[in-house]
Amino acid sequence: MELIVLGERDVYDLLPVADCIAVMEDAFRTVAAGKFAQPQRLIAWLPDGHGAIGSMPAYLGDPEALAVKVITVFPENRAAGLESHQGSVLLHETQTGRPLAVVHAGAVTAIRTAAVSALAARILSNPKASRLALLGSGTQARTHLEAMRAIRPIAHASVWSRTPDHARAFARDESARHGIPVEVARSPRDAIAGCDIVCTLTAATAPVLEGAWLEPGMHVSAVGSSVPPFRELDAETVKRARLFVDNRDCVLNEADDLRVPIADGVITAKHILADLGELVTAEVQGRTSPGDVTLFKSVGMAVEDVAAARELYARALTRGRGTRVDY
Repeated sequence: MELIVLGERDVYDLLPVADCIAVMEDAFRTVAAGKFAQPQRLIAWLPDGHGAIGSMPAYLGDPEALAVKVITVFPENRAAGLESHQGSVLLHETQTGRPLAVVHAGAVTAIRTAAVSALAARILSNPKASRLALLGSGTQARTHLEAMRAIRPIAHASVWSRTPDHARAFARDESARHGIPVEVARSPRDAIAGCDIVCTLTAATAPVLEGAWLEPGMHVSAVGSSVPPFRELDAETVKRARLFVDNRDCVLNEADDLRVPIADGVITAKHILADLGELVTAEVQGRTSPGDVTLFKSVGMAVEDVAAARELYARALTRGRGTRVDY
């Protein structure tokens, strides 16, 4: 039996972020139709809490695909020049369960997360949005800049990081890559001032974005925190915005950005207006006016990894990419 191994370079070459947006749209249409199965992710933390390993299995039914992502998260890796997310997506055939591919999970996570943010922003942000703020300067900042430029006429970006040297390097490299000004901000508040789209992409355990700073018409994509105790948004940010999520069950179980304001009585679960699948299928209206403040909170769903792995496997077969292994 032959198994295909797709490394980091294979993933980035085969599935550019702009291409992945359409793949994610199809996946969320399938989710909206109820043709999927996905339990809550299973996470085991190291005793000192500085790292964790998680398992995220899922099935998509149209077209059929079955996979599990096994990934570790070590936020301190960034200081050593390593990605915080390490692991593999294991793609299986749906009739017999035989393994088909092993895919670099860090690259898949980077691409599909940004693609989902862009899919939501295409629906929720103002069409002429041209100024982007990135809170965080890691891999997700890079892929989110690319993704937002795929769906909106982004002509200027600002970046803030708790590590100023990282922000300066990001601004230099990404300005050259995209041919637009990328400026380093001294604070999160400075970064978002005058921006149309704000992406929070940090490993913060206390809010880095305050609702008092939000301006009419802003769209916020909050993706950095996916499990407790990570949190990027204060309660006022959530309360002020028209709130949308990737999946209600996942977010209400895993995102302290919403769990804390709910526990404190600032909002209730009814503050969530729709899942992304409902937005994609136009069952629920997103933005109602140019002045709305909209918020998309995502924690990442296993079905996204399944859809990405399925597409990567198909493209690898067509283009002869990856390493073939006798398994």
